Amino acid sequence: MAAFEDIKKVGVIGAGTMGRGIVMNFVNAGYPVTWLDVNGEMLEKGLVEIAAVYKRSVAQERFDDAEAQARVARISTTQDYADLADMDLVVEAVYENMDLKKKIFAELDKAVKPSAILATNTSYLDIDEIASATQRPTQVLGLHFFSPAHIMKLLEVVRGKATAQDVMDACLAVGKKIGKEAVLAGNCHGFIGNRMLEKYSRQSREVVLEGSTPWEVDQALQGFGMAMGPYRMYDVVGVDLGWRSRQLAGIGRGEPIVWLDNKLCEMERFGQKSGHGFYKYEAGSRQAIHDPETDMMAREVAEEAGYTARDVSAEEIVTRCILALVNEGARILDEGFAESAEDIDRVYRFGYGFPADRVGPMAYADSLGLDKVLAEIRALEAERGEFWKPAAGLVKLAEAGGRFTKA
Repeated sequence: MAAFEDIKKVGVIGAGTMGRGIVMNFVNAGYPVTWLDVNGEMLEKGLVEIAAVYKRSVAQERFDDAEAQARVARISTTQDYADLADMDLVVEAVYENMDLKKKIFAELDKAVKPSAILATNTSYLDIDEIASATQRPTQVLGLHFFSPAHIMKLLEVVRGKATAQDVMDACLAVGKKIGKEAVLAGNCHGFIGNRMLEKYSRQSREVVLEGSTPWEVDQALQGFGMAMGPYRMYDVVGVDLGWRSRQLAGIGRGEPIVWLDNKLCEMERFGQKSGHGFYKYEAGSRQAIHDPETDMMAREVAEEAGYTARDVSAEEIVTRCILALVNEGARILDEGFAESAEDIDRVYRFGYGFPADRVGPMAYADSLGLDKVLAEIRALEAERGEFWKPAAGLVKLAEAGGRFTKA
């Protein structure tokens, strides 16, 4: 197996938004990159957009024009897998479709030298299934970049059941070299960050059905210190992503927690990119403007789902959203999908905008006292059921007077 020192040439597959960001990460750190997409037009467009990003950096005096040109010169584009033959690391960044990814990995396995590492930038998909399309499962892993990939600090390095230790070490070191906070994660649905996010998102939506509004939820969580509230985040990511996948899966409406999203999408309010989602946006601006119409629609949806509105305090919003993160983080530790509570905190701080002064969800739970956290979660379980079943590790630590993070 090639040692980390041997990772000199990098290939990236996919000329979409993620692919572009990933290419920039590597060329910014001095790596030559061969960029492949079967669509030549997409590659051309991608190069133009990367050049535009660098031009803005020059205008902001981050580096000079010669450096911008040197970075662009490190990129070569191709539509032919044979051009990836001597790469040391190839990162695939196409959209989330298992069949497509397996097809690409089978192709890469044939085209790229046997010592190379093959990585997938997936947010959720099973690394082991992707690796099964190759003859080199020990050299396959996930490199989950966060969007926008050239700006966000977090990199989840996801180990499959066959991934060799030196492959993980090599990728953790490369992550560091390209300026990332690289965190090792196990291969479960959503890995560390998105697995926890699912629980946080569910609470952010349930409180709206119960009587809060998207705007109030965001105000409460931004007041706690989150870089942006969940509804602003849904607008940035695109409200239509979940809606389209529900349609593809044939589940149409889904549960009441997504009915408001569905309604927005039916009105073509897809978020920031369409100028209107949960919030309104002025042309060319990313500034989220509170939209009372969204609040009214939220109430209509809740009534249709059979909820009676009540006052939900900012404190309750924060408690339920943040403790949902803590409990799922504890479960991830119990199941061995994270190496430490500190790693979980790094994921949340660098990937999801958790307030730095609170360190991360696990350290925050420690600061409250795990006995108090467990009592709150048990009260929520008694009132609201199975979702709030406390993680075994949390119970054990709380009862022993312990903590998640090292003091």
